[in-house]
Amino acid sequence: MTNRLRAEIQEEEVEKELVVEEKPVKEISENALWLLFTKNFNSEKATSALPFLLFLALLGMLYIGNMHMAEKSIRDIDKIGKEVKELTWDYKTAKADLAFKSTLSEVAKKVDTLGIKESIAPPQRLKAEEVKDEH
Repeated sequence: MTNRLRAEIQEEEVEKELVVEEKPVKEISENALWLLFTKNFNSEKATSALPFLLFLALLGMLYIGNMHMAEKSIRDIDKIGKEVKELTWDYKTAKADLAFKSTLSEVAKKVDTLGIKESIAPPQRLKAEEVKDEH
């Protein structure tokens, strides 16, 4: 019984081996970056790869410059945000001070030094008579 089982397993392995397909090997194209890492690198290949390397260097410099500008903008935004908060506090303080100084008791204290006193009599209403034009 074990021999028969062993024979069946070997037949299944043979069938699996037949099913395996080989994929074609991809040829590596000779681009500028690939030329840098090959063993037969010479001056002709270096000069042909130079524009690509300069382009990569330019992209790197642009990326670094962009990051510096973004960080500077973030610092400026934070600085302006702090200034806005400080000015908001100044505004609220001035508004509260003005509200306190414009109360009736505070105004009476300030004008008392000028000799002006608060009126005790209620205000009187003036009535204007209508004038008729005779034309």
